[in-house]
Amino acid sequence: MTTAVLAKLLAMFFTVALGWVAGRQGWLGQLETRAEAAEPKQTAPTSEADPARVLGNVAFFIFVPALLFRTTARLDLAHMPWRTLAAFFVPVLAILFVVYLWQRRQAARLGAAAPAVRAITCTFGNSVQVGIPFAAALFGEAGLAIHIALVSLHALVLLTVLTLLVEMDLARDPARHAQAPALLRTLGTTARNTIVHPVVLPVLAGLAWNLTGLGLHPVVDESLATLATAVVPVCLVLIGVTLAAYGVRGQWRGALGICLVKLLLLPATVLALAHFAFGLTGLPLAVLVVMAALPAGSNSLIFAQRYGTLQAETTAAIVLSTVLFAVTASGWLAVLKLVAP
Repeated sequence: MTTAVLAKLLAMFFTVALGWVAGRQGWLGQLETRAEAAEPKQTAPTSEADPARVLGNVAFFIFVPALLFRTTARLDLAHMPWRTLAAFFVPVLAILFVVYLWQRRQAARLGAAAPAVRAITCTFGNSVQVGIPFAAALFGEAGLAIHIALVSLHALVLLTVLTLLVEMDLARDPARHAQAPALLRTLGTTARNTIVHPVVLPVLAGLAWNLTGLGLHPVVDESLATLATAVVPVCLVLIGVTLAAYGVRGQWRGALGICLVKLLLLPATVLALAHFAFGLTGLPLAVLVVMAALPAGSNSLIFAQRYGTLQAETTAAIVLSTVLFAVTASGWLAVLKLVAP
């Protein structure tokens, strides 16, 4: 573990702790009670004044769309390392769908959005706050360039796919549409909610603007960049506030299962497919495996907050995976010395 990455991890924990103190002291308003949060489906109604809900909405409807639009509008599509990107996203999406389909068996008990929430927590890594300094320290400028290319599509691909899945599940949910014509209602609701969505719409708008070749006006670009920089600190504070509201009692079993997938199964799958199916070796392979081995990202909690499902488990998984990353990262680096010297 490098000094730079250790410093980033400690800074993350400090910011999360600040959010926890703010939640416990009521600086942001009245939190849900522990009893409400512990209901079986973890979907207890929350008021609009609930600080966790407000922070999640601010991130999801303002900061994340600004980040996604700016990223897609500025992508250099002609020079992207598409083969390397495919070697990462194919196995990641494979694990995503495996987790999602496996969790569909429990959707009736946990809620229609639960499979997608667990799938994103198992696959969405902390690619910026932990990933960037880690890649820079380990791989230098050449490796960081590959990592940045992965980061540029990370949220776009995973959030878009999972938004489509969760909206389809919600549209089919009998509790919501018991009297609706199944097929037409499902297709119409899914199409509308997937496109007019704070994740997908900025992506589509950004890609459309990118194709015009006009670029972003400096004022617009600076405004979007300012909003985008708020994503990480707001998400970390949100984790702390959610910890104060929900706690982690009774969540460790589910969180540990997610950590096993995120920290062990996912990087192992990326290593196997990227090396044997795509023929990657050396630096590109090492960057992809480390990217896959990162702890769960805070965007998972924003996603869980958006759909009011499994917020406590997601929070526990983010915290636990970040702590365990200090051990598992060292193990993957040892493996890479043998496979990708």
